[in-house]
Amino acid sequence: MKIAGSTALVTGANRGLGRHLAAELLARGATVYAGARNPDSVDLPGVTPVRLDITDPASVAAAAELAGGVNLLINNAGIDTRTDLLDGDLDLIRLELETHYIGTLSTIRAFAPVIAGNGGGTVLNVLSVLSWFGSPIHPAYSVAKSAEWAMTNVLRVQLADRRVRVAGLHVGYLDTDMAADVTGPKSDPASIARIGVDGIEADAYEIVADDISRQVQAGLAGGVGALYPQLP
Repeated sequence: MKIAGSTALVTGANRGLGRHLAAELLARGATVYAGARNPDSVDLPGVTPVRLDITDPASVAAAAELAGGVNLLINNAGIDTRTDLLDGDLDLIRLELETHYIGTLSTIRAFAPVIAGNGGGTVLNVLSVLSWFGSPIHPAYSVAKSAEWAMTNVLRVQLADRRVRVAGLHVGYLDTDMAADVTGPKSDPASIARIGVDGIEADAYEIVADDISRQVQAGLAGGVGALYPQLP
């Protein structure tokens, strides 16, 4: 789709990758609504802040009514509690699923009719390399992102005849607050935002943004042994 002249809503746009995505869209001529639980935390000139908590259905419905001209939805909002699946707090695991899976689905359910009514457009779900790979460092996050990826695949088919293209962006660690304690390689979020928006403009269904994501994607064909060689 053409970004110039489009109207976009980005969830979690007050910081990190979401803020860079909003800035990239603005630079390419889009009108941008910046969703955040606290709209006062949105400090990017040129966007319209929108109060949006994707885990609150009333908040999602209100945002969809306010941003009625949207033909591009970017689901970026997320959390990483690093909760263990075996002995971690089940409420935190539920929160990850409520955010990445149910919250993202709720937002798509609210905005898909808006996008279709505006002649069609795109939904981009910001996924992760961990939607393909289970990490013991990010256990609940891996599960929630895997569920979001599966949901992306289903909705891609369901919404195609409504002229709503559903895409996924896969990326590893980013140099943002969420990965501040990570010492390994991290991608520049501004670069990933450009790659993501390039993919939207190219009508790509799957945007694999970095080397680690490409490596893991290739490893899927090798099965469990290829992805988890440490297993006996």
